[in-house]
Parts: sequence; structure tokens; C-alpha cells
Amino acid sequence: MSTLRALAAAQAVAAGVAQPVATVRHVHLSARPLVLVPLAMAGEANAPLAAMVGTAPGRGHLLVVPQPRNRDQRFGFAAALADILLPYIDTHRLGSETVAVDRGKDVRQRYLDAPQLVVPNPAGVTFLRLLGRATRFRRLDGDHPVPASVPLLGRWLTFLAERAEHPGSATLLALTQALSMHWATGQSAVEDLHLPALLGWIAPPAGLTGAEAAARAEDPAVCPPAGPATDPDFDNRLLAPAIEAYAAADADEAARAEAYAELERLLRDQLTPTWDLMWRGLGLLRALPPGARVAARWTGDRDAFTAHADRVDEGGAPQPSRDGAVAAATRLHRLERAGASYAVQRAYDDPLVMAEYRLTGEAFVGEVVLVDPTRVDDTGRRPVLRPRIQLVTTEPVLVPVGASLCNPARPAQKARVVFVTPTAEGKTEVVLELSGGMGRGLTASPGSVPEVGQRLCYTTLSEAFVPSGTFPTVAETPWTHGGPPTADPPLAEPSSGPDRDEV
Repeated sequence: MSTLRALAAAQAVAAGVAQPVATVRHVHLSARPLVLVPLAMAGEANAPLAAMVGTAPGRGHLLVVPQPRNRDQRFGFAAALADILLPYIDTHRLGSETVAVDRGKDVRQRYLDAPQLVVPNPAGVTFLRLLGRATRFRRLDGDHPVPASVPLLGRWLTFLAERAEHPGSATLLALTQALSMHWATGQSAVEDLHLPALLGWIAPPAGLTGAEAAARAEDPAVCPPAGPATDPDFDNRLLAPAIEAYAAADADEAARAEAYAELERLLRDQLTPTWDLMWRGLGLLRALPPGARVAARWTGDRDAFTAHADRVDEGGAPQPSRDGAVAAATRLHRLERAGASYAVQRAYDDPLVMAEYRLTGEAFVGEVVLVDPTRVDDTGRRPVLRPRIQLVTTEPVLVPVGASLCNPARPAQKARVVFVTPTAEGKTEVVLELSGGMGRGLTASPGSVPEVGQRLCYTTLSEAFVPSGTFPTVAETPWTHGGPPTADPPLAEPSSGPDRDEV
């Protein structure tokens, strides 16, 4: 936990309500997200029990598995979910745009939008990942055949779960993570995974503090768990008898229908409170203005969605059960680069996020007191425009002379630290030499050089492009890491003893 977030948590306890730690929204929100609240049966490995899914608060569709241990009913649940999810995905494939690639030498198509699933918490993401793994390899014939929509559902769920690991992606959102990114509560990070308690801190009911609302939300009789785990008391006292009654009905259609209706009522009562909280949480996020770089990250999601849709259309194989050594290393490298880029983008978009870097000395804010906008450096082969500015700041400046800094308002312009001079008044004078983002001539474009009196932030964080790493091909990978095996040794000459068939 950063110093700033720890301070916000302490203020939340004192004020009795969660404190904002962001001034803008750092995640994309679709105009029509698909909200999914899953429940799994206790004691079974990711056996679906029920789910409520839909694209509007008053249009939640309830899916129920009356016998979660029954293989056919589990895949029937997957088929029913596919009947909702796959058409929703297809609605985002109706329009596309042409995108130039390879510096304008070629073009490709990209869908204008992408689907967005929202689940209550990270455990919901894990549920979908495991459901995708259990369904994408299912066969359409042979023993236990499934409808064609089931393996297709598995491939899309796997794609969404993999995108959820990509920092900044919004195709599959865990609502508790999205809310915790923007508000700090007075409870622990583990307690923030409980959606009712988290929303109790962020928007407590009238007459209650955040702590009181969170304590009230922890009572499963008042606020059922947000899934996929269920409350043990509910399991033992209500759910188990209802499942047993359904199984006991057997061939009695009237008794079976009555037992199913009771089971459906119990599960609807468990899911409806979380369903309402999901839309309430989305409303709180939607009230925040989006960050300037949110749209660009959503464009990356649209690119990934288009690529996966094309792969499915072309009949590509399902995602492998596990990555090879090269694929795993490449994926890890890609996620690390995305994580670093996401951290920089959030800081550039949000002064509250940047404040955390100011506390650690990776950024400072100062007032411009002197400007030399026409300075030219003629020490090289040809003269180049290199204006200098002097800032005065009261913040500690921990960057060394010669360091390269960036200003979030001018990301294309670099600033090299020339002098750092502490003064007697507890202030620090910093002289910076500017390069880039001022035009091609020896005269700076209007507005490209800071003016006296401006307060500017400079940081070591940079959005500059970082080339991706290079990895060996599969053919160049040692056999110990999944590469091609060594050549088989030559067969030994047969001995002069009796033939094997004669032994």
C-alpha cells in the first residue's frame, strides 16, 4: 500500500466514508455491458449452480443447475449461457473500420466495438476461466456430445479470462477491483473483495457510516455473498434440502416442477441483491469522467477482439491447455510491458495518481521562473533548438543531473536536468533543457515552450515506445523447454543369438 493510499484509508476511517484516490475513471465502461453473477456448488470443482446474466438492471436472466453433480446438466448450463453470451458477442461484430498498418503500406479491419463482461470479484474471473477450460475442448460426437455452442463458448471465455490478466484491459472486469482502484476504504484489501461491504464504504445508506454499512453487509442473511461461493448456512439449511427434493421427485413431473420452482426461488433470492449491487457499482464508476488514455486502451481491446474473432472464423484450434516455453515467456514479457505502460498512463491522466510518484521522488511540481525560448545549441554538426527553463519547487528533487524527464502535458517533449540547486529558503531550483515537440526549425512553435508563471509537473515516467524483447523460435528452443527432440540414436545391430520370436 502506498503512502497516499494509506493516508486515504485513515481519512476514510475518520470520515466514516471511502475517500477518492482518483479524479478520473481509469477503466472503459461499455454503453451495454453484460453483467454476470455466477454461483458454484460448494465442495465441487467449479460446478456451476446458478447464474444471473443480462445487459440491463431489470432484465436479469436466471440460469439454474438443479443437479450440479450431473454432467449433462452442467453442460446444459454452458449451452444456456452460450445462447446468451454468443449473440451478445455477435452484436459487436456488425461494424468495422479500416486501420493503416506497416506505416501506411497495408490496411486491416478492426471492429468498432468489443464486448464487455462484468463479474462481481476476481473469483468470478477464475470461475469463467475454469469454465472455459472445461468446455473449449468438448467434442460434438462420441461419448457425452455437447452442442456446437459449448466449445465455442469455452474459447470466448478463455479469451476474456486471458484479457483480464492484461493490465488496462476492460473486456472482463471484476467490479471490486475497478471500484478499489478509485476509492480507498477503511478496511483491508481482502475485505474490499466483498462487494456489499465495499459499496457500503463507498456509498453508505443514510444514517450509517461506512464501517457500520460494511458490518451490516457481512451478515449473509442481509447481504448474500457475491459469489461464486455460497453461504454455508444457506447451503445446509435451504439449498441441500431443495436439491434433495428435486432428486427425490424423479419421474413425478408435478413434484419435480414444484421442487424446481422452489430451488429457482431460493437461488434468485441469493443472486438478486448482488445483481442490484452490480448495477449500482457501475453507476458510481460511470459518474467519473474517463481518463484521456482510456479510449486508446479500449482500442487495444478491440484489436484483440478482432484478432480472436478472425481466428475463430478461420477455424483455428482452441487455445492450448498450457503455453510452451517460448509462448509463456512472450506472454509474460507482453504483460510486464503492458503493466509498466498502464502505470504511466494512469499517472499522466490523474494528478492524484501522480501524487504518489511525487511522494517517492519520481516526480515534482514547480513554477517556471525563467525561460530562454530561443537558445540554440551549436556544439554539434548543425545547430539545434534547445530552450532552457528554470523552475522553483518546494518538493524534494531526487533526480540526478543528466536525467531525462517528461511533462504529462507535453509527452512528446523531453527535458534533460542541467542543474539542481537547493536554496536557503528550503526550495530547489531546477534548470531543464528541452528537446522535441517544438517544430523542425530553430524557432519554437507557439505554445510549445513553457511560459513564466506556469506550474508544471516533470517526472521520470515516460510513455516513450519500448521495443519488445526477442525470443528464440520453437525450433531454436532446447528440448528441455519444449523444443524439438534430439535425433533418435541409431538402432543397434541385431545380436547373433536366437530370434525374439523363437524365445
